[in-house]
Amino acid sequence: MKLISSTSALALALSGILACSPALAQSTVAPTEATTSPKAPPLDTTRLSSVLNDAARLSPLETVVVARNGEIVAERGYRSNKTTDSTNIKSASKTIISAMVGIAIEKGLLTGVDQPIAPILSRDLPANPDPRLAKITIGNLLSMQAGLDRMSGPNYGRWVSSSNWVRFALAADFVDEPGGQMLYSTGSTHLLSAILTKVGGKSTLALAREWFAPVEGFRIGAWERDPQGIYLGGNQMAMSARSLLAFGELYRNGGRTPEGRQVVPENWVAQSWTERTQSRFSGDGYGYGWFTREMSGHMVHFAWGFGGQMLYIVPDLKMTVAMTSNEGAPSARTGYRDDLHDLLARIISTAGA
Repeated sequence: MKLISSTSALALALSGILACSPALAQSTVAPTEATTSPKAPPLDTTRLSSVLNDAARLSPLETVVVARNGEIVAERGYRSNKTTDSTNIKSASKTIISAMVGIAIEKGLLTGVDQPIAPILSRDLPANPDPRLAKITIGNLLSMQAGLDRMSGPNYGRWVSSSNWVRFALAADFVDEPGGQMLYSTGSTHLLSAILTKVGGKSTLALAREWFAPVEGFRIGAWERDPQGIYLGGNQMAMSARSLLAFGELYRNGGRTPEGRQVVPENWVAQSWTERTQSRFSGDGYGYGWFTREMSGHMVHFAWGFGGQMLYIVPDLKMTVAMTSNEGAPSARTGYRDDLHDLLARIISTAGA
C-alpha cells in the first residue's frame, strides 16, 4: 500500500473493513433513478476493452473499474498498479463524510441540514467569535458555503501545521456570508468529522465501522488524524479503486446493498445529488459532497480528488466508474481531469449512448 503524504508528521491510523446499521429515512424527496428504472442493456465489451487499452497513454492513470447493472464488466491496472491496491483518494473521501452525515441525521444524532454548528463545536469557537459563526449550518459545510476562508489550496499547509485544526478553521476570516458562494475547503469537511465525533461519542472511524453495513468490498486502508485524534474529514484516506467503486454502487443503488440493506437513506442520496451551488473553478454543480455535470448527454454525479481520484455515477445508464491516479500531481490546471472526463465519455459511448 502506498504511503499517504502529508505536510504534518501525524501517524496514519490503520483501519479495517467498515460496517454499518440499516437506516431508512422518511422524506418527501422522490426516489432516485436507480430505484425506478429498468436494467440497462449490456455494454459493447469489445469497444470498452479498446477504450481502456487506449487509456494507458494517460501516464498518471493507475486503475479503472467499470460496473454496469451492479456488476464489474471491466477493469484495468496500468504500470503494475492493481485495482485492489490502496491509494490516497484525497478529496474523493468528502463523499464518504457526506454519507455519514446523512446517516447521523437519520439516526437522530443531528436534527438536519439546517442545524447550526456553533453549539456543537462551542469548545473550539474563538474567544470573541464573529456573529456569523452562529449562522453556519451543517448544510453550509456540506455544500462548501460556510463563508469562512478556505483551508484548501494556499492555506492548507498552515492549517495542518497548526496545533488544533478545528479551532484554526473556525477562527478563519469570513470572505463571504454563510450560504453565499462556494468556497471549496477541506476545513469544512473536517469540521463535519469533528461534529460526527462529538454527537456520536466515538471517532469518525469507529462510527463508520458501526454504520456501514456489509457493503461488500468497501475497505479503508489508512486514514490520517489531527492532533486531537479527529480523523481528517475529506483528505488523506487510503482506499482501492475496487473499494471506491463499492461505495459508488451503494449510492447508485439508492443507498442500498445488492441484498436490499438500506445503508445510506435513499432521500439523502437524492439530496446529495441536488445542485446547491457551482464551482468557481470548473463551473460544475455541487451538492452535498458531490459534483454534477452533463457528459455525453447524461447527468453524471462524481467525486473528485487531487491528482485524479475519480468516482463517477451515471444513474440512467446504471453505470459506476472508479479511477485512481498518481496522487503527486494536480489534475485540474494540467488538463488531466478533463482527460479523465473524456475517458468517461468514451466509456459511456460503449453503452450505445
